[in-house]
Amino acid sequence: MSRPEILFPLFAGLETLDGVGPKTAQAFALLGVEKPKDLLFLLPHSAVDRSRKASIRDVVPPCTVTVEVEVGSHFPPRQKGRPYRVMVRDAALEFQLVFFHARGDYLQKILPTGQRRLVSGKVELFDNIAQMVHPDHVLRPEEADDLPLFEPVYPLTAGVTQRQVAKAAASALARAPLVPEWIDPNLKAREAWPDWRTALETAHAPQDQAGLAFTHPARQRLAYDELFAHQLTLSLARAHLRRGNGVASIGTGALHAKVLATLPYAPTAAQTRAVAEIAQDMAEPLRMNRLLQGDVGSGKTLVAFLALLTAVEAGGQGVLMAPTEILARQHREGLLPLAEAAGIRLELLTGRDKGADRAAKLAALQDGQIQILLGTHAVFQKDVHFQDLRLAVVDEQHRFGVSQRMELGAKGQAADVLVMTATPIPRSLALASYGDMDVSVLDEKPAGRKPIKTVMISGARMDEVVGHLARAVAEGRQAYWVCPLVEESELVDYASAVERFESLRAALGDVVGLVHGQMPVAEKDAAMARFVSGVTKILVATTVIEVGVNVPNASIMVIERAEIFGLAQLHQLRGRVGRGSVESTCLLVYQAPLSESGERRLKVIRDTEDGFRISEEDLSMRGAGDLIGTAQSGLPRFRVADLERQAGLMAVAQSDARALLAIDPDLSSPRGKAARVLLWLLDQDRAIKLISVG
Repeated sequence: MSRPEILFPLFAGLETLDGVGPKTAQAFALLGVEKPKDLLFLLPHSAVDRSRKASIRDVVPPCTVTVEVEVGSHFPPRQKGRPYRVMVRDAALEFQLVFFHARGDYLQKILPTGQRRLVSGKVELFDNIAQMVHPDHVLRPEEADDLPLFEPVYPLTAGVTQRQVAKAAASALARAPLVPEWIDPNLKAREAWPDWRTALETAHAPQDQAGLAFTHPARQRLAYDELFAHQLTLSLARAHLRRGNGVASIGTGALHAKVLATLPYAPTAAQTRAVAEIAQDMAEPLRMNRLLQGDVGSGKTLVAFLALLTAVEAGGQGVLMAPTEILARQHREGLLPLAEAAGIRLELLTGRDKGADRAAKLAALQDGQIQILLGTHAVFQKDVHFQDLRLAVVDEQHRFGVSQRMELGAKGQAADVLVMTATPIPRSLALASYGDMDVSVLDEKPAGRKPIKTVMISGARMDEVVGHLARAVAEGRQAYWVCPLVEESELVDYASAVERFESLRAALGDVVGLVHGQMPVAEKDAAMARFVSGVTKILVATTVIEVGVNVPNASIMVIERAEIFGLAQLHQLRGRVGRGSVESTCLLVYQAPLSESGERRLKVIRDTEDGFRISEEDLSMRGAGDLIGTAQSGLPRFRVADLERQAGLMAVAQSDARALLAIDPDLSSPRGKAARVLLWLLDQDRAIKLISVG
């Protein structure tokens, strides 16, 4: 699929624009502007009011003001490095224009004594004398109309001035073609959005503050274009993945029945619903690509295991991948009894399997004796072959990009893919990151889960905390103690953890253990094992991740310097307790005084255990990039759209994109062709490739 001709002028070199030379073009690249079209989406973030005043008396400095003045005497500097001053008088007041490093002959030319000029710039008071240093504009009265009354302010970078950006943007706008409409006509009419070109012109020339707001129809429309293009790309990827002919895996329910009969409790309604949604997808001849989103402790593993059993019931194999070996082993411990109940063979494959052991496992996998394989990234290796892989379950999405999902799917000619994430993500972000997937949500806690009592306590009361732990240990309970990430440096964290470990050991005896990032893996595993078996009663740990282990007897979580952890981290940490039958407590130990945002975060955690509510709060407090950790989030960078404030638009864009592709899968209708223009404009190369392939 080649680029539409009407867009050629927008894809020319930047130097073809007014006022852009090779040097400016290099500077523009730092703003992410490489082609004229990029300037269209570099919108002003604020504006300067240049409406005329009679006198600077009418404003309160410092501020920007535009007045007509009579030019008085010039005072060139007496010595080098001093400013050049020009006296001027408006309708009511005399003040000075001040210039540094200016050439006198140039100033005489633009500000001839005795003539009238319009000056616009920032007025400040120095020693009670009003001054305007380097006016932004000096115009003859007859040129007054050239001055915008409300002048847009663009983002800048070193080597580019406001004037250059405005000039280049105007030059790019002049090239914007009249394009066919890609937005659904009913939606456009309902929202009263302008046409694409009008929207650009309006957004670049705001008439007042409202014109800069994200709620302005022109900006809404441009934001929607971005979200729509993004969702089209994801929907094309989804259609492409699903079109990869899948295999219908229809379960018999026989193994499910055996496993459910051995469980001490009935699955929640949410679990039952998710199992049904997954089974329905697996029974279709299209490839499944589904996200299973569940809060801490909502029972995702059981749902995933039942899905794997569906694959086995249908005569195939399944694989469950975990991000770390500790988690993979934990899955094995939890799932072995269920596999035995179902009468199937489940094995673990990690990087530790070597030689004859590994060879035997690989052979058993290839001839179908192993029905369910658990593992880490090791299952991606070239020599791992399945007899008939039907379902791949991937644990903890973030560490797994779209490319890995595809790679894993490729292991089975048509394997269905189920991704599990324990991080509740607000809907708008889930759509931005996983819009190519269908989503099942587990939003209830399994029966028998007791609520966790969460308390905020000042670090000044540390003795009480230690006393509380001593009593709990005497009653046979276990606790986690998480030390803060004080510095970015692991050594400092390590020192603070060792110090805490030693003080607790002095107070409570040798029931205290320690795990931290600097430990060799074997030692870490041994320390964890002692805690799991109950030899160690209190485990001091430096990071969240190392406590990714299920210890039902652990019923106390102490988080030291809780105010420096993020909401999602606090929520995940707290979810490590409350897994047994005892009532659990989470102590948020903070250092006073708390900042406003620190206090707000701790109160949110204290007042709710609902991960989705917590994540919505987190989004409003921190913003989208931080929430998923922009570096590895795979979150698209939007230029106009604002994910926090325009969350609603994302959902509309998704249903709109899916609806368009349902009736026009290869975008060949008039609206489909218009949408192709949009994909080119917004660099959605992935989508363009998918259409060409399609």
